[in-house]
Amino acid sequence: MREPTAFSVRQLALRAFDLSERTARAGKRSAAERAERWRRRVFVIAQCAVTAGVAWWVAHSLVGHPAPFFAAVAAIITLGLSYGQRLTRAVQIAIGVSVGVLVGEGFLHLFGTGVWQIVLVCAVAMSVASLLGAGNLMATQAAVQAVIVTALPITAATSPFGRWVDALIGCSLALLVATVAPGSPVRKPLILAAAVLKESAGTLRAAATALRDHDAEAADAVLHRARASESGLQELDEAATEGIAVVRSSPFRRKQRGQVEAYADLAAPLDRMVRNLRVLARRAAVVTWRGNEVPTAYLSLMDDVAQVMEFMAGEMFAGRLPTAARTRLEKLGLESSHLPMAPSLSAVVILAQTRSMIADLLELIGVDAATARAAIPDIA
Repeated sequence: MREPTAFSVRQLALRAFDLSERTARAGKRSAAERAERWRRRVFVIAQCAVTAGVAWWVAHSLVGHPAPFFAAVAAIITLGLSYGQRLTRAVQIAIGVSVGVLVGEGFLHLFGTGVWQIVLVCAVAMSVASLLGAGNLMATQAAVQAVIVTALPITAATSPFGRWVDALIGCSLALLVATVAPGSPVRKPLILAAAVLKESAGTLRAAATALRDHDAEAADAVLHRARASESGLQELDEAATEGIAVVRSSPFRRKQRGQVEAYADLAAPLDRMVRNLRVLARRAAVVTWRGNEVPTAYLSLMDDVAQVMEFMAGEMFAGRLPTAARTRLEKLGLESSHLPMAPSLSAVVILAQTRSMIADLLELIGVDAATARAAIPDIA
């Protein structure tokens, strides 16, 4: 057997070092993502914890139930699973929990527990919830709670339908908290829009770099990065919908309705801007595959637009709509109309998409569509 040469050992050592370095970077990114995920959820976590404790105290100390398990559980389920249109979902879950516990209590007192009772109580709970107009979420909660009530032993100290009363206490407190102290901060859509905009700026810069370097592999990575932006837009749309629901339902937030609606209006132009960025990324990949050239002026325009996008993202992270970017965007729109036409179709498409993104960014800061289009003159 041939012994490894010094060169092969050195290669293995370099590969091992590179692997360990990449693993460390991935571990840091993963830890940062987990920390950010916890930070976004910490308010809801605190809401669930405090409401569960208060529900237990009310059922135990004020109502006199010895072990109000369902009061705390109902509060957690109602608050913890309500996202998007939070109050609407909270009401649905509360009804589902209450129906399930009520049906389960009835079956337990009449028929006891067992296999056929579990089968029947699940079917009845889901049927009752469906007859009440429930969706899948509400019907599923009804079935789960009915099965739990039927399967769990009842103590001598528990009064008839006492667990249903506990569930009503927990659900009622959770609905009160969801109304008075909504789980979604009003500024959340603005922060999410800023994150999408910052990521888009990075993608646009990466596309310009790949085109300068004629790097097909980097251009492919840019295309994948642009396509991955869908999740951010979906999260933004959910947050905007929830923000509108919050200001409509919470008496403490109605004065912020205009502000929340302005934040919600960011979603549509941002979605169009990201779509244009995806088309640009696809054409950038085609250019590098075919070995075509993109004029330096086009790449400079891409860098300038990315710079403005970064400024706008910074303004939004600071809690301000980035209206200060309007002058710079209008200047870029005018300058882009004097750029020469490239011989390559893909290069022309890249220029066209960059100009469309400028119009989208103008709409993002509140400029109406007609004015935004007028700020991007035809190419002379």
